[in-house]
Amino acid sequence: MTTVTQITPYYPPHLGGVERVVEKLATGLGREYEVTVLTTTLGAGGAPRRVRTGGVRILRHLCWEIAHTPIAPGLVLSLLRTPRDTVLHLHSAHALIPEVLALLARLRGQRFLVHFHLDAYASGPMGWLLPYYKKHLYARVLRAAAGVLVLTEAQVGFVERTYTVPRNRIHVIPNGVGEEYFLPPRRARTHAEPLNLLYVGRLSPQKGVTRLLDAVSRCRRPVRLTVVGDGEQRAMLGERARALRLTNVTFAGSRIDAELRSMYAAADAFVLPSDREGMPLVALEAMAAGLPIVATAVPGNVELLDGVAMLVEPTPAALAAGLDAIASDGETFERLARRSAEAAGSYTWTATVERLKAAYAEALA
Repeated sequence: MTTVTQITPYYPPHLGGVERVVEKLATGLGREYEVTVLTTTLGAGGAPRRVRTGGVRILRHLCWEIAHTPIAPGLVLSLLRTPRDTVLHLHSAHALIPEVLALLARLRGQRFLVHFHLDAYASGPMGWLLPYYKKHLYARVLRAAAGVLVLTEAQVGFVERTYTVPRNRIHVIPNGVGEEYFLPPRRARTHAEPLNLLYVGRLSPQKGVTRLLDAVSRCRRPVRLTVVGDGEQRAMLGERARALRLTNVTFAGSRIDAELRSMYAAADAFVLPSDREGMPLVALEAMAAGLPIVATAVPGNVELLDGVAMLVEPTPAALAAGLDAIASDGETFERLARRSAEAAGSYTWTATVERLKAAYAEALA
């Protein structure tokens, strides 16, 4: 193996956890191999369409998005130009690109791997088609792959049962966190001080920020919430905060790199109100920053945060009770902060890249 081609519809500066995972994996692999990232112009802003950073070459293709489906004809041409012996590594979260890759790989006699970040749920007016798509098209792509990469052991069983992928072709590759995020565990605060609460993530329905705003409106202890991120619900969430008269909520917009790390450093606690997750990168970053975490007990959060965070039912009342608990109980606050810091040490990007290289070798042997 000398070259790796990572395929993803979205890539930084487009915001999202999957995008940042792809960037970290590409950078890590690029220290040893020639890595090409085939992606699109969606959310790229003014980023150049062709650029090389270290051992990573990034090719962005003009793209249109219809019903949450990226359509990038130029991506097909780039796939046809890939060396036949390259490792084709697809980061899968949307329709069409997986099917195109599987078809081209079969025609060219290439093998490929699929990185299964999250099982998509139906949304939007075309959402009713999703179950049929997953059963009749996406399942075939996963079964045709030389290897399927998942984030957790729970996903192993899910992919095996739901998509009938043989167990010996499924590999666990957890997400990681950079050393620059690590800080000492937080110490308990004076109860009279507002709890500086941080949310980081997309402002989209899956992330449950509406639920979080409703929870903050119910908190009995003083809290200040900073919402970091952007997305399709930004305007609606601003209206919701105003309707609830939440003068203690700040929408900070998008933050990356040093600015994002400063947000973790300034926070007292972290909240994750999602409906579902894969392996939330922001939770790993909050753990590394030594923050106590309150999260919804939903798939993805449970696998990563059981025994680490305070897991609560995905309702505003349960979230509010959890936030009040860490705001009022110094012992609980410090215990959760220690658990975060201790658990974060098990996740590094260096270890993740090594596991990925081993999965490549096994799947493509």
